[in-house]
Amino acid sequence: MMVRIRIVKWRAIRRFFNLALGAMAMVAVAMVSAFLAMRLAIHGREVKVPDLSHMTISEASRKASSIGLRLQLENRFYSPSTPSGQVLAQFPAAGATVRRQWPVRVTESLGTQQVSIPDLTGQGERSVSINLRRLGLELGTVGHIAAPGPEGVVVAQTPPPNAQGIDRPRVSVLLSQLQAPDAEAFVMPSLAGLPVAGAFARTGAAGLKIVSAEDVTPTAAPPAPATTPVASAAPAAKSAAAVPLAPGIVAAQSPLAGHKVFRGDQVRLSIMH
Repeated sequence: MMVRIRIVKWRAIRRFFNLALGAMAMVAVAMVSAFLAMRLAIHGREVKVPDLSHMTISEASRKASSIGLRLQLENRFYSPSTPSGQVLAQFPAAGATVRRQWPVRVTESLGTQQVSIPDLTGQGERSVSINLRRLGLELGTVGHIAAPGPEGVVVAQTPPPNAQGIDRPRVSVLLSQLQAPDAEAFVMPSLAGLPVAGAFARTGAAGLKIVSAEDVTPTAAPPAPATTPVASAAPAAKSAAAVPLAPGIVAAQSPLAGHKVFRGDQVRLSIMH
């Protein structure tokens, strides 16, 4: 009788362990399946960025859309080697692995320079903007400096009139402004290499005001233009692509470091994106 009871108990214990092991195996299989499904889902949404160079913007847009990417036109530059309307540069670079719906930022070629840079000296900001648009040019950085004569007119510009070999259709100007004789003047500090928060802190401590921050990408700029700025006081933005910095870091500034500025002056930044 005792032997039968022991046999029954042993069978019950063995059945329990078999059930427990079966349940653990099912849980393990479920976890492995979930892990594999997650990896497949993640990698299934990843694609390789195609080479869009020398495609037209419409062709590049269709190519990017066909694999689930978004095309963003960021800049336009002159190029003697790439025909007008074609992709001059892209970011991320071809072959990079990104997720679907990732934006691919491209720079469009404007071909060789065919527009003559006008002389804007003595014109107001509104007149400058209208005249540049008529010529297919863009108004770039607008700075201010104390100067004799009428207020709010152009006293310097970059590129200079009739400049050749410029990199993009953008003209930065320096406008005259009245300045009180007792205004506190000091040297513009260098902001290049600082994070955005650090740049705001440094300019704020100096009594300056950051009014704009333009994102730039390291692949979006062609070689530096061959022209020389017309005046050392002109706060033209430097090429951000020449500064290999991490995202969120100041690559260029206007006014440039070392220029004479006054409390309350405006500062424009180019931020590495």
